[in-house]
Amino acid sequence: MSALHLPLDTLSNFLDARVTESERIYLASLIEQRVTKHIPTAYLVKEAWLQGLKFYVDERVIVPRSFIAELLQDGLQPWIEHPELIQSAADICTGSGCLGVLLADAFPDAQVDVIDISPDAIEVANINIAQYALQDRVHAIQSDMFDALKGKHYDLIISNPPYVDAPSMAQLPAEYQNEPQLALGSGEAGLDHTHTILAEAAQYLNDGGILVVEIGHNRDALMTAYPDLPFTWLDTSSGDQFVFLLTKAQLLEHSIKT
Repeated sequence: MSALHLPLDTLSNFLDARVTESERIYLASLIEQRVTKHIPTAYLVKEAWLQGLKFYVDERVIVPRSFIAELLQDGLQPWIEHPELIQSAADICTGSGCLGVLLADAFPDAQVDVIDISPDAIEVANINIAQYALQDRVHAIQSDMFDALKGKHYDLIISNPPYVDAPSMAQLPAEYQNEPQLALGSGEAGLDHTHTILAEAAQYLNDGGILVVEIGHNRDALMTAYPDLPFTWLDTSSGDQFVFLLTKAQLLEHSIKT
């Protein structure tokens, strides 16, 4: 339906329709690429959906998928009771910028920075920012995590960073091998980016600020590395193993070092 530029939710209206010869050839070529090259469908049709919103994607960014997206649908309640108090927010390792757009939607009074080390990702993020006419509120910044953010402070920082560990990277299915590897792997234990976030985020949070990070299947390894950190594990559709929350005060209390 996407390839034919038809609405996804009205298939029944087209059950008696026939594709044209040119459409047939085009669809067949997409299916062949999907089957033989294992190219993700999102790349073939240049779109992906997250929490009911459509985003432009191509091979420059990973296909959007994040438990943080579903948490933003409720505005991170009950941890954030008054969304109007969130005046500034950041999405570290933004990729396509989808979480930044969802941040802007969840917190309409906030200025949002979306940050990524990849200039290609920043280009894609800007496409999605423009698609939702958010140029006045969402700003894409090329940066190796916090490096280009000196002097900035936020009420909320979120991140869905690379978190695939080395053994898993070596065994990725072909579909994932078609995605930017820079956006997937994070060292031997899959925690290199998370270590940096935990060590530096407090410097960029306002008093009372909150940090929310997705870590994949690395909860046990993370808690082993930081046995004294009082992680709050957030409930998602797949359980409470994947996303944690910490406050600035908690980060400062435990003064994490890289």
